[in-house]
Amino acid sequence: MTISRAEFRWPLRVYYEDTDAAGIVYHANFIKFMERARTEWLRALGFEQNLIAREHGIAFVVRRATLDFVRPARFNDSLIATCAVARCGWASVDFKQQVLDQQGALLCGGEIRVGSVNFHRMAPVRMPPAIYLGISNAR
Repeated sequence: MTISRAEFRWPLRVYYEDTDAAGIVYHANFIKFMERARTEWLRALGFEQNLIAREHGIAFVVRRATLDFVRPARFNDSLIATCAVARCGWASVDFKQQVLDQQGALLCGGEIRVGSVNFHRMAPVRMPPAIYLGISNAR
């Protein structure tokens, strides 16, 4: 499957479990929303993370996350999580991500670095060429 080089978008719904005592999305859940977008983006490229781990012995782990919280989201809101590759190296990928409301207003923006690690040693390792090429061609 081929996906556009444009920003990948994944629709989300805010569930009660995503909110805090004030009824707004708990800040850490924006990271989960971004994770879902990256997972679905990778799936759209034809790569399933459980198969990557089993067949190649690698996993993708978050190395760094910088987030800017702009506006709150609330229970039952429909959101869009975006994902775009900013840089792709053999052992890490930098993403620009956003969580938007249905009108396109920015709720949370982030820069996420994901590293490729040996699944058992949790040490950095190069991605297999097919995965690297699939990701870098999606930029």
